[in-house]
This record gives sequence, structure tokens and C-alpha cells, in this order.
Amino acid sequence: MLVVMSKSADENQLQQVKQYLVDRDFDFHQSTGANRIILGVIGETANIDQDSLRQLPGVLEVFKIPEE
Repeated sequence: MLVVMSKSADENQLQQVKQYLVDRDFDFHQSTGANRIILGVIGETANIDQDSLRQLPGVLEVFKIPEE
């Protein structure tokens, strides 16, 4: 799963998303680009509530990576 943060997301909003993931026993890898921060979520994401994640401040979009 990928969590794309909006351009306007601040550090506090990013920390809230990271804490949301950690509280649910997920790990993540952060990729920081010129205009966006993307969090690659590591773990069994089948049970994560994507809509709740999308509603967090600063989150632009959540993408589910299809299983093979």
C-alpha cells in the first residue's frame, strides 16, 4: 500500500500518519521527493481501513498494491 501525502502536508500531519500506521503494527518506508512524500506501508494491509487513512489530515491518496 502507498500513502501519498499532499504538497501542503506539514511535519505534524506526516507524524500523525506515521503514528497511525505504527499503532496498527505496520512498518513503512518514506520516500521524499521534490513535491511529495510517499509512505510505502509494509505488512499485511488487507485489513487496514483505507477510508480512515484517507481521512487523516495531509493524506492526498491511498493506493492498494495488487497481489500477484
